[in-house]
Amino acid sequence: MSVTSVDKDFDSLTLTLVADFDAPTERVWQLWADPRQLERWWGPPSYPATVEEHDLTPGGDVTYFMTGPDGEKYRGWWRVTSVNPPKSLAFTDGFADQDGTPIADMPTTTVHMQLTEHDGGTRMELRSVFDSLEQMEQLVNMGAAEGLRQAVGQMDALLAE
Repeated sequence: MSVTSVDKDFDSLTLTLVADFDAPTERVWQLWADPRQLERWWGPPSYPATVEEHDLTPGGDVTYFMTGPDGEKYRGWWRVTSVNPPKSLAFTDGFADQDGTPIADMPTTTVHMQLTEHDGGTRMELRSVFDSLEQMEQLVNMGAAEGLRQAVGQMDALLAE
């Protein structure tokens, strides 16, 4: 697995995942830029994602749902804030109801993804910033850190294709 670290920093309200891949930056970027590739890794293995809308431009939206083992659907959304292909992407990430409407009382996170050349391949840093300690604790208790580790862990197989 390419995930080298997952750091929960409750003082700075951040969850940071670092992964190293044996692939060029442009190839790793495609796992984000192509919705069919994104949906093959964004959800943990037992909660595969289906991307419905995919607009990676500032102000654009990405909408998706993850389907659980019993067929239940969990919807989410991104609001893209900045894009610098093939180096970085920033977005707000949140939960949505079954109609796709953002759920106001669920936490949102600000996500910064950066790709850099590293040891002949690519290092990806994925940093989620929380609005409060309570929101961070809620998402960590829901399994966000482990789910993210499992999801990113699926990227290697896609890069090997």
